[in-house]
Amino acid sequence: MKHFFTLLALLALLACLCGTRCGTPRAASTDDFTVETYTPQFAAGFTLRGTPDGRSTLLTVHNPWQSAEGVEQRLFIARDGEEPPAGFDGQVVRAPVRHAVCMSSSHVAMFDILGEIRRVSGVSGIDYITNPYVQEHRHCGEVRDVGYDTGMNFELLAAMQPDIVLLYGVAGENGAVTSKLRELDIPYVYVGDHVEESPLGKAEWLVAAAELCNRREHGCRVFEGIRTRYEALRDEAAAQRAARPAPCVMLNTPYRDTWFMPPVTGYMVRLIEDAGGRYVYARNTTGRTVPIDIEEAYLLASEADLWLNAGAYPTLDALTADNPKFADIPAVRKGLVYNNDRRATPAGGSDFWESGAVCPDRILRDLIRIFADPNADSELHYYRKLRPSDAR
Repeated sequence: MKHFFTLLALLALLACLCGTRCGTPRAASTDDFTVETYTPQFAAGFTLRGTPDGRSTLLTVHNPWQSAEGVEQRLFIARDGEEPPAGFDGQVVRAPVRHAVCMSSSHVAMFDILGEIRRVSGVSGIDYITNPYVQEHRHCGEVRDVGYDTGMNFELLAAMQPDIVLLYGVAGENGAVTSKLRELDIPYVYVGDHVEESPLGKAEWLVAAAELCNRREHGCRVFEGIRTRYEALRDEAAAQRAARPAPCVMLNTPYRDTWFMPPVTGYMVRLIEDAGGRYVYARNTTGRTVPIDIEEAYLLASEADLWLNAGAYPTLDALTADNPKFADIPAVRKGLVYNNDRRATPAGGSDFWESGAVCPDRILRDLIRIFADPNADSELHYYRKLRPSDAR
């Protein structure tokens, strides 16, 4: 009888080790993830789905870099010890993540606005990050700089063993980086907030970050507040636009003698129009940013009432020193040139592209104030008016 009970115990142990792994369930199939746990209202780049009886979720990322077509990546966000389906070929992360590495400053801003900034243990280019927590905790080693792209410090990452690395792609997937991360058994996911054309779509990626922290409902509330404020400001701007002409707006500065102008569907153009302005290059209906030469840029700038996003130029004098011909255009003569670098690090990192990515309502408020009062400056959050000299 003793041997009989011993045999039963062995059989029970084998049953635990096989399939369920002693109470650890396994998702049957990715086809079972049919419940939309969150349906993005504005973002085109991600979906979140779950199963009717499980707590784990499947984050699917769509086309997370420029010109991507049909690219799809999947991240299994495991909870309660659940394992991914057999044969799952995506990445797997255990939620809530405790230590995240953010390769873009906008990813840092997502954790910050959620109140989860302490989960960020690594960044790329720490001198360009404006976040106070990151800057305060870099000195004690609680937030580390893991380097850039193919120059990533993999030895440091191996020592850190983060729960996940949030990547971004410019022209495609960096196979050298992702292969090394797989070798180190470090989960990763590409975040495509930077290719969203809708300002609210860009901000909505914070819900995906909230999912990693097990704070989806909180993330939804945070985003709903952003959406409500943004739409209220947009409606206010529409009412003002009915009472006055829409200012014509020039964008950007040259890079190596080439001016890059966004399409009418682009992120900055959406913000300009929602603030009650009119984009000077309305004929760019290509759906992509296009290069133009300096002569065409001069003609466009001559038509504009205002000039935004003056690149690395700190003053009007610096701008016209490099581009003397532009000294006689109306926006420069009237001093109506604004740069989005009011909140910047000594190295040149701009909070406009950091917290502004998740706070488009703040950017919109700035633009509305600029369009309504060209002399507005002190009340602006991200923008500042360029002065002739170095005085700010």
